[in-house]
Amino acid sequence: MDRTVRLLAFAGSTRADSHNRKLLNLAAKAALDAGAAVTAIDLGELALPLYDGDLEATAGIPEGGRHLKSLMASHDGLLIASPEYNSGLSAVLKNAIDWASRRDGDEPGLASYQGLVAAMVSASPGRLGGARGLMSLRQVLTSCGVLVIPKQFTLAEAHKAFDDTGDLIDPGHAATLEGVINALVETTARLKADD
Repeated sequence: MDRTVRLLAFAGSTRADSHNRKLLNLAAKAALDAGAAVTAIDLGELALPLYDGDLEATAGIPEGGRHLKSLMASHDGLLIASPEYNSGLSAVLKNAIDWASRRDGDEPGLASYQGLVAAMVSASPGRLGGARGLMSLRQVLTSCGVLVIPKQFTLAEAHKAFDDTGDLIDPGHAATLEGVINALVETTARLKADD
């Protein structure tokens, strides 16, 4: 049996030069270095409409939503870089979570989230590093049945935190991020072995 931890990684921002996308790239590299297999996706490419119960009733789950659900079902964990918008998570991230929560056919409720472990990271130009957004994201993921590890990483003043190659300037930040990712991989591997 393959014991490799498979992580699905995405950022809750569609901006081309997003701080959270930069942070996600570093987190994904740390996960690869820790022995995990990582699939990185762009939520913007899923072309998900805003969740609407009437739309779901008439047209079903959109293709992008089905693709996301399929990816989640084939992975062991989630690695999410979440920006903070008005002290909460971004609309694009919440919308993706909502579509992935919908039942498809006879599957049980929240089937896409069953058995998943998640780690959250955030980068923000502000002084709190997106911490308030991670509080709301943790609540949403937990309500979907995801085991969100206690460790998380927030990067304050992100506009000054990366060098020209996209690496973190402060080695302490890099070490803290690596610790969060290692905890995600180790926790997920332990649960996968017990399964």
